[in-house]
Amino acid sequence: MARSKAEKWAAIHSEAMAEFDAIQSALRDERLQCLQDRRFYSIAGAQWEGQIGEQFESKPRFEVNKIHLAVIRIINEYRNNRITVDFVSKDGESEYDKLAETCDGLYRADEQDSGAEEAYDNAFEEAVGGGFGAWRLRTVYEDEEDDEDERQRIRIEPIFDADSCVFFDLNAKRQDKADAKRCFVLTAMTRDAYAEEWGDDPASWPKDIFQHEFDWLTPDLVYVAEYYRVEETSETVRVFEMLDGEEERHTDAELEADDGALLVELQAIGAKEVRQKKVKRRKVRKYILSGRAVLEDCGYIAGKHIPIVPMYGKRWFIDGVERCMGHVRLAKDAQRLKNMQLSKLGEISALSSVEKPIFTPEQIAGHQMMWAEDNIKNYPYLLINPVTDAMGQQVVGGPAAYTKAPNLPPAMAALLQITEQDMQDVLGNQQQGDKVVSNISGKAIEMIQQRLDMQTFIYMSNMAKSVKRSGEIWLSMAKDIFVEPGRKMKAITSGGTSEAVELMRPTLNKETGEVEFENDLSEAEFDIAVDVGPSSSSKRQATVRALTGMMQVTQDPETMQVLSAMALMNIEGEGVSDVRDYFRGKLVRLGAVKATEQEAEQMQAEMQGQQPDPQAMYLMSAAKEAEAKAMKAQADTVLTVAKSEQTRAQTIETLSNVSANQQKAAIETAQAIGGSLQQQQNTGNPPSL
Repeated sequence: MARSKAEKWAAIHSEAMAEFDAIQSALRDERLQCLQDRRFYSIAGAQWEGQIGEQFESKPRFEVNKIHLAVIRIINEYRNNRITVDFVSKDGESEYDKLAETCDGLYRADEQDSGAEEAYDNAFEEAVGGGFGAWRLRTVYEDEEDDEDERQRIRIEPIFDADSCVFFDLNAKRQDKADAKRCFVLTAMTRDAYAEEWGDDPASWPKDIFQHEFDWLTPDLVYVAEYYRVEETSETVRVFEMLDGEEERHTDAELEADDGALLVELQAIGAKEVRQKKVKRRKVRKYILSGRAVLEDCGYIAGKHIPIVPMYGKRWFIDGVERCMGHVRLAKDAQRLKNMQLSKLGEISALSSVEKPIFTPEQIAGHQMMWAEDNIKNYPYLLINPVTDAMGQQVVGGPAAYTKAPNLPPAMAALLQITEQDMQDVLGNQQQGDKVVSNISGKAIEMIQQRLDMQTFIYMSNMAKSVKRSGEIWLSMAKDIFVEPGRKMKAITSGGTSEAVELMRPTLNKETGEVEFENDLSEAEFDIAVDVGPSSSSKRQATVRALTGMMQVTQDPETMQVLSAMALMNIEGEGVSDVRDYFRGKLVRLGAVKATEQEAEQMQAEMQGQQPDPQAMYLMSAAKEAEAKAMKAQADTVLTVAKSEQTRAQTIETLSNVSANQQKAAIETAQAIGGSLQQQQNTGNPPSL
């Protein structure tokens, strides 16, 4: 008996609650450390959370946050060197290069329109600080107010507090979670917002990973869970061979539709089934869950992947548990020790360093205000009362003793130095990158910068894996929603300019004469490559130095022109973007850099609209005149040869009309005349006629 919708949703909710509880229990300690690490370096006062803060409850608590500067440097390295997606043909066929460029442009346009930099930056910062970050991809309608416009685009959005809000199933072992079958994303809402959107009494999804120890006030939030489930099915594809030898593929569902009408049609035209194949189909279904029930069944989403992209700082699997951390955790103890030492040193230095006299009450009675105001009014003298000795006589006596300034413990200075060195070892010696010594070579500076860059390499590498996964998810979604023939969409070129792309544009194949469709994303079967920018600006400067060095060893003017243009294209500074664009255009015209489609069209338009050069026109006309003369001379030669052939043919025809006897007589006569002439030459007599 089929279950009702309410029963089905109740079963899904119960299953999700049990699975989430198992995931959160296994990862709670690890994710809580990630949250504490992010608070440690980013929230003022959070470095004193815990038992250490309790020990310094009524004492000075200073913070000199060295970790924050180290984390910010890594974040700035990434922001200065973005990672981009590049779609590459799986089989290396060049015919798909244009479609790959189209996908590149559409992806960059979706990034720009959705403000993807915020999503990337947030995930990277959370991963570097705590160890785990994430962002999501989501389809939205281009015009949500038009009920007839069903065109969609893809948005890349941030997920905040990912370490306590994003959970994949425990069986997912890959770093990009491409093998995950379940995913939970918790979203915080105020109680009023929850009641307004869902019309229900707020029931929060259970969330156990939080820490509000140092915060005075936190909002009253309700958590709602996005629940993604991967559904895999198998179906049989049957291959039929037609009478002309072509093959057609149909699934069992297609053949069974309309009471098997398609199968009957295939049998009627003589199609023969030659083989079968089992294929897997993968879909992702999304639900919205509260702590009490399923709020909404969102149905199947676009694409075949869970649209959540994880980002890890450093990651391991130990004892079957996924563990991760960022740049903060190993330096926390050294930072705490430094804060304790500085706080203690501040407490000691706050105590008076002036020796104070100690009197008996009788000695100071009546003069208390004078002594109390002396440091302000600076009296020329101070008074005390005489005291009476055992004999009853007044005796003027001095102070009984003096107070002493506290001594600095000898171990504290050494410990401060050791702590500072430990922090540099863990975080990396940032001073080496900032300190520039005179008379040091550029190569030495590059080596120093390279050592600093190696500290960020693991984070940049893991970010590249996440961006690659983002490209895979985007392509899968794009193949489902970018299907409207003739739809015009915005794309962004690699140079950052906008251009229009028409989907499914019909074109004529010049070789076969068949109609084909350009920008058909259903054929987009690409591998995803990522391009990581230089890890420091010094590498661009090194490129300029290398190019200028090459200019010293070449004498070819054309090569010099290319090298100088490349060097100027790599310069850095304020307002040099236009200069870079100019020299890129110059390199494109020289053929040293491959032109984009837009650049090629622009050059063609410039050539068509360019005014002809008079000198070039003269040379062209002279060349045409010389060519005409050469052609005339060739024609005269051909005519002369033709006349010679005609004369020869006439001669042969004349000779052919003479009879054989006449030819024999003529030959004999010629021989007689020749013999007579020979004889006369021998005797010296003239010939007789």
